[in-house]
Amino acid sequence: MNPRLRLDYFDGHSARPQSAEIWLSDGHLHLSAGAEAQYPAGEVRWPERQRHGQRQAQLPDGGLLSCADAAAWDAWAQGSGLRDPLAVHWTQSWRRVLLAVMLLLALLFACWRWGAPLAADLIVQALPASAEQQIGSQSLDYLDRHWLQPSTLDADQREQIARRFERLVAASAVDAAALRYQLHFRAGSKLLGPNAFALPGGEIVLTDALVELLHDSPDALQGVLVHELGHVRHRHGLRMAVQSGLVGALAGLVVGDFSALLAGLPALLAQQAYSRDFEREADTQAHQMLRSAGLSPRVMLQFFERIAAIEARQTGVPSLLSSHPATPERIAFFSQ
Repeated sequence: MNPRLRLDYFDGHSARPQSAEIWLSDGHLHLSAGAEAQYPAGEVRWPERQRHGQRQAQLPDGGLLSCADAAAWDAWAQGSGLRDPLAVHWTQSWRRVLLAVMLLLALLFACWRWGAPLAADLIVQALPASAEQQIGSQSLDYLDRHWLQPSTLDADQREQIARRFERLVAASAVDAAALRYQLHFRAGSKLLGPNAFALPGGEIVLTDALVELLHDSPDALQGVLVHELGHVRHRHGLRMAVQSGLVGALAGLVVGDFSALLAGLPALLAQQAYSRDFEREADTQAHQMLRSAGLSPRVMLQFFERIAAIEARQTGVPSLLSSHPATPERIAFFSQ
């Protein structure tokens, strides 16, 4: 005989409870409260098992079953063949909850480490050039308002650097027509220091401090610029912008707000927060272009030495080397 349970029944019309008896049979919940009624068991909203508190079941017609004796309800449910959902089983065990949290963190890490870069590459391939240029232009406008000031270099010096760069690009083996870029001279804050960075759409920013640092080594300065041109050619800025947006969306799902991350994207670009794989691609581009233009890649060693000396004096100040591969690795690469 199917087990029965006595409890309170609310018919949905009156606030007064009625004494009732319930049992399960043939896939239906049977209710006896003066008159007898039955409901498909699958349409009843069964309560989740908890450590404390009464049990309440919502009936399809708006009625409510209420059992103050939780232990009696649980014994009746078990004897009647009712099974808690899998999620309830998991929440009843701290070990399963811990495992679920670990699995979630692993999934989030996998999305960040592999999913976001793959998705970003697919999105970048589908984005038109006009969208990339708009992102770069807006990022430069933001940096001009918050981080950068007009260059203090004289016009002739800026013109000389720009023309020398044009000749180097033209003399290299790359398809210069496919490399749309625009060189901008700016006076950066102390936070930026001697720096150069590429924004989406081919916007390359060169700070006065870097020009001054390499004033007696113009070839090393050109090496830095062709490195940034490598970022332009491989669309690293756009790929990072899209990837940051995807990571921001993922963070929004977890913490509910990612506006701060998206607002900080231009600053992220300015600090050269590329992956080391991106940096190695840009270094390879620079190495090839320098050789093709008849310059020795070893000119970059002067740049590494001087930036390293600045880092040694000013610990805690970000520089061009902050997110790049290890300096000894890059020195060995450009020494070839």
